[in-house]
Parts: sequence; structure tokens; C-alpha cells
Amino acid sequence: MMAEQGLLVLFGSQTGTAQDTAERVGREAQRRHLRCRVQALDSCDLANLIHEPLVVFVCATTGQGDPPDNMKMFWRFLFRKSLPASSLCQLDYAVLGLGDSSYPKFNFIAKKLHKRLLQLGGNPLLPVALGDDQHDLGPDAVVDPWLVALWEKILALYPLPPGREIISPDMRLPPKYTLHYLPEDSPDPEGPCCSQQPPGGAPCELQPFPARVVSNQRLTAQAHFQDVRLIEFDIAGSGITFSAGDVVMIQPQNCPEDVQQFCQLLRLEPHRRFVLQPTEPGTSLPPLLPQPCTIQYLVTHYLDISCVPRRSFFELLASFSTNELEREKLQEFSSAQGQEELFSYCNRPRRTTLEVLWDFPHSTCAIPADYLLDLIPRIRPRAFSIASSLLARPERMQILVAVVRYKTRLSKPRRGLCSSWLASLNPEQGDVRVPLWVKKGGMKFPADPATPVIMIGPGTGVAPFRAAIQERVALGCRGNCLFFGCRHQSKDFYCQTEWEELVTKGFLTLFTAFSRDQEEKVYVQHRIRENGKLLWELLSNENAHIYLAGNAKQMPAAVAEALQWVLQQEGGLSPLEAEEHFTALERSRRFQSETWS
Repeated sequence: MMAEQGLLVLFGSQTGTAQDTAERVGREAQRRHLRCRVQALDSCDLANLIHEPLVVFVCATTGQGDPPDNMKMFWRFLFRKSLPASSLCQLDYAVLGLGDSSYPKFNFIAKKLHKRLLQLGGNPLLPVALGDDQHDLGPDAVVDPWLVALWEKILALYPLPPGREIISPDMRLPPKYTLHYLPEDSPDPEGPCCSQQPPGGAPCELQPFPARVVSNQRLTAQAHFQDVRLIEFDIAGSGITFSAGDVVMIQPQNCPEDVQQFCQLLRLEPHRRFVLQPTEPGTSLPPLLPQPCTIQYLVTHYLDISCVPRRSFFELLASFSTNELEREKLQEFSSAQGQEELFSYCNRPRRTTLEVLWDFPHSTCAIPADYLLDLIPRIRPRAFSIASSLLARPERMQILVAVVRYKTRLSKPRRGLCSSWLASLNPEQGDVRVPLWVKKGGMKFPADPATPVIMIGPGTGVAPFRAAIQERVALGCRGNCLFFGCRHQSKDFYCQTEWEELVTKGFLTLFTAFSRDQEEKVYVQHRIRENGKLLWELLSNENAHIYLAGNAKQMPAAVAEALQWVLQQEGGLSPLEAEEHFTALERSRRFQSETWS
């Protein structure tokens, strides 16, 4: 049975870490002569899962304990009540979770998946493994020993064929695709895959809408350290609809200087055209790359040369190296013992793939073009809360973008790929387009517009609340209460005039906390305590809903504590009752939060 079916590795990945780990399991399976397929959970034929003898699940947890986007359909299917308890009784499985213990629902999806597979009769080969981003060595501290144990179990069930040895890590596996250059004089390919015509259905990741940038306005004072933009897109004719709380996904691209440097380092000709061919029959081509394609397009729109490279990158790069010194260093970085050193070389200073290639010039110029897609992951789309309402601005969409720029010990400041690219776009220089599509957000505002809403949005966390307030004001709702916090009233009070006009018209109650405008730092949680009487009144008598958005560091816990303090002081509840009441608000979705790190 195993010889026919092989091993199936399924991943649910949001940022690419779970996919990278799943592909590592796939490579290790190849070295053990096991047929292995690696795919996203949602692209797996779920009806066939009952016929699979051996499946390894690698999954991340996102947001507030939610499954990643590419496993949501699988998740709904798996929790159907109609599935018989013996559905998966022939399945041997293992679950590897990747999470971050600074979030309350640490590895929630992996734990729940493991439990559900057990309920459906599956046979776990190992206990569920819980990788943690917060560990000094990252998730690999858990992944490495777990994989050793996993292969022991699998090889006991499915021993190597007689005369076969495990392929040594020193032997390079074939690339996923081969890259065939076309003759210089062959006709030009079609334009980029982001077509100018609207697709049949709503825009999506495989068919984004090229939205025209209408305006790109800096909201913070020039002297302020943080550059925050309000960017407006024209979405007329796209078929896109959205409501408050929804999210826009944006597909960024590398800057021309980086693309040029990369091509020079690898001695690639930007205008050369190629087609890709899968090495293994049955492997599908990358859906976001046009065929044929130019090197320039591949490096600009597809290869994430500004990401911090993962351990697998160093492992593969070492296999190309013809320079002994460089090869030894790369091998050290890809070994289990070298992870601390890799962390201080790469992760701590946020060194990019392009910068690493500069540091290993002999190895870099030996990279075969065939391996580019194995070596460097694709550029992932970035999510932004939509900061406007179609009721207020039809055929338009606005986002609030904090341009990511910070210093590490490296001389060059670190820059966020997407925010820097967006900030650089100047609509006055012609027709500037951004590929985008919309996703339903985690926050849902009350169906009854008469229900008051309390919104707590420090910094760019205010974005979804601007959309909600615009929507509710257009419907004539007055029960809008906003707590906004920033550093200085004169420097980063986003949309100040807009809020003040709504206050004057009676549509908004506004509380502000400018943390650096006085000796003592004042944050939104202080304003919540000061206005406890009003909050308790809205919660207890008017069935108000509370929403929180913003940075996931200390703020969410401080806000939760302030709200529980209000329940005690104004509602007369004991600390335990306040905690239970707060949990009940969360459970009934009267308290919702969306935070990001």
C-alpha cells in the first residue's frame, strides 16, 4: 500500500514557515526513498484522505487561534458533525504545530487538529509537537528532535527497500523545476499575470485586481520619526465589495535597485526569457508566474530576495559552494548546532537574502538558475485593514500604512518590503497600479446599527474603526465611541480634522491619549479607566459591543485589564466575576480584537 501511495505532507501556512517546514519533511522523505507529496491542506482532495495510509500535518495558528487561509475549507470539513467516528481508522498521522507562545491561543490549531484526528479514529505516530517562535532557537528547537523520532517510527513501519541506503545530506536533490531559456529572437510573452481586464469572479490571489493609486498622503509631521500614509485606490470596475472590518491583500514587489543587484550577483540577464518544466511528473507550475517569463519579472514580482532567509536556504546554498571557507560556514549555519550562530547572524539583525548572497560571493555566483525557486520563497501578499467605507467613498478604498523602517546593528536601516514599496508610489507620475484583492476580516460589527460600539484603536489600529465609523455615520448611527492613542497631538494624530467634525455633529464620542505630550505617559488604558462610568453604562444598559485593534505587544493585555477594572469599579463585580464577565463578552462576540505583531 505504502509503495503506491507514499507519504502525504499537508500544511496550513500563513507566512511561509509551515510550508518551509513541510517541504523539509518532503526532502527528508525523498532521501529515504519514500514517494512524497507536499501540498496545502485546501488543495488536497479531502474525500481521498480516508484512503491515505500516512499523513504528516504541519500547521500554523493565526490571529486569535484561527486556521491559516489555506486550510480553512479543510477545517470546516474536518469538524462536520456527520463524519463517522471511524472515518480515519486506517490513518497513521503526526501533527507538528508552529506557533508563538506570546499569543494566548498558542498552537491552538495543531492541538485541536490532533484531538479531532484522534476522535475520527486516526492513529498518532507521536504526540503533537508544538514549535515556538519565542524559543531562543525558534521552532527548530522542537522540530529537529521531533523529526528524528518521526523517521524512526516511519522506517519501522515502512523499512527501506533491500540494498537501499538513506541518501546522504551531502548529496543534492534535483530541483523542483528546470528553467529552459528561450532563443533571444523568440516573440514577446503576454504581459504580467495581473491582467487589466476584470476577471470573471471577484479578484483573488491568483487573479488580483490592478487598482490605480489615486493619492498617497503622509499623515504624520515631517519631523516625526514614523512615516504613516493614507493611500487611496480606485477600484471601479473591479467587482470588489467590502464592509468595515474587512482586509485588503496587497502583492508587493522588489525595488529596482535590489533586482539589479541580485541579477549582477548571480550573473543573470534580466531580459532573458524562459519557461519552467517540472522535474517530477504531476508537479504543478507556480500559478503566479506567466509562461514564458523574463528573469526580470521573476526577480521583481516573485522571488522574496528581501526576506530573512531560513535554515533551508543555507543548506541548499552550501551544496553549490565551490569555496571551502564559505561552504564550511554555510554548513554550520544549516546544522542543528549552528542555530544560535545563525540566529545572531541572520534573524537578530534581520539580514536579508540579498545581503547574505553579498556575504557569500563565491557560492552565490555558483547558484544554478534551475534552483532559484527551491532556494528563495515567493513574495507573500501583505494584509492591511481597510480604512474607509464604500458608503462614504464609492468605488474607492483607503488604507493606513505605517512605513516599516528601523535600525539593527547592520549599517543600513531595515525596511518593510510592502510598506516601503507603497510609500514610494507617486500617482502624479502616471498610471500607478497595485495588485490587490479583499478578504473577509475577523471583526464583525453589529447587524443592528442602533447598537453602540466602543472602539479602541491606538496608532494604525484605528484603520478598521475609521471604516466602521464612516459606515455607521452614513447609516445615521450616533452610538460611536472611539479611544485613540498616539505619541503627540501635533505629530501623529491621524485623521484629526475628520474626528473633530464628527464630534461637533454629534456622531462621535472621542477620547484621546497622547503618550508623550506630558511628563507621565498616558495610554488608551488610562482613558478607559477615567471613563469607566460611561463604558459601564453602555455595556450594561445599551448592550454595547467593544472592539480592539493594534499592536500585539503589551497593549491588548493592558486594555483587557483596564476593562476588567471598570467591571469591578462601576459594576461592583469581584475580580473573578469581572474575569468571567469579560470571557462571556468574548464568547458572545461582544468583545472582538484584531492585533498584529
